[in-house]
Amino acid sequence: MTPMTIGGERTTWFRETFEAMTQNMEKAVLGKRHVIRLTLTCLVSEGHLLLEDVPGTGKTMLARALAGTLDGSHARIQFTPDLLPSDVTGVTVYDQGKGTFSFHPGPIFHAIVLADEINRASPKTQSALLEVMEEGHVTVDGITHDVPQPFMVIATQNPIEQAGTYRLPEAQLDRFLMKTSVGYPDAEATEEMLLNSGVRDRAALVEPIMKIDLVSEMSRIADQVHVDRSVVTYVRRLAEASREMEHVRLGLSPRGCLALIRVIKTWAVADGREHVVPEDVAELAHPVLGHRLILDGEAQFRGVAVDQVIDELLDRVRVPSLRA
Repeated sequence: MTPMTIGGERTTWFRETFEAMTQNMEKAVLGKRHVIRLTLTCLVSEGHLLLEDVPGTGKTMLARALAGTLDGSHARIQFTPDLLPSDVTGVTVYDQGKGTFSFHPGPIFHAIVLADEINRASPKTQSALLEVMEEGHVTVDGITHDVPQPFMVIATQNPIEQAGTYRLPEAQLDRFLMKTSVGYPDAEATEEMLLNSGVRDRAALVEPIMKIDLVSEMSRIADQVHVDRSVVTYVRRLAEASREMEHVRLGLSPRGCLALIRVIKTWAVADGREHVVPEDVAELAHPVLGHRLILDGEAQFRGVAVDQVIDELLDRVRVPSLRA
């Protein structure tokens, strides 16, 4: 598939390509179209994704399906308590024959990186991802090495099992553009999966349909989507209101506002539109804000969930009406 060259045709190419990638990933992840679209939106928006869910729901399958859809390099890192930062970034090794030091890149030097059970690694190892997720490069022994572009980290964690885990700090959570969960499949998808139980690895059914370099072209198209001033004001008011809400200790930051604008632009053009609408903000508020709004201790004691707070926030701030 090759991109078109003019506005309307480029938008059509984007929508059709986005839809083709979605359908291709659905071969591996059954009944999770919305989650797949969120994952692709995160990719095109040049961000990273955190998947938090119970075991066995297909978090790893989703990441592998994305990597299989794109004709590019990918790697999986199994995070464990004994994993070292150098196991992620790479090491500098002395070559006795040449008398020189050479850098051996780690698994982070791939386009799509699956960080499986990230909360099982020590904080020191978790912090090894901070620089590369934010800056797009790693520094080893004082030398900076760039990672391939496009570059995306898909991290998974299990929120149920806490033994032997290390909670991700707020600084690391903010590096993820979106956070979502796969969830259990519906009845139809469950029965289809059980009827085809002979297929051990559904991710193997996914074949590359697009060169990974074209993701950068899709990102450039998404950047050109029009955002009306009223939508910008709406996002600003949501951020201000979030900082004043009961039970919220840390509201939406300017970085979070920028993240929301980025994803709604991609979401709009994936829907075939060259402009965003306020409904895009409401639809993507939970995956973008869910890990950025930090609740106080009283909220946790009362059992107040962050999704409830976001719903209340959306009800509190008036939705703008776009000009014709």
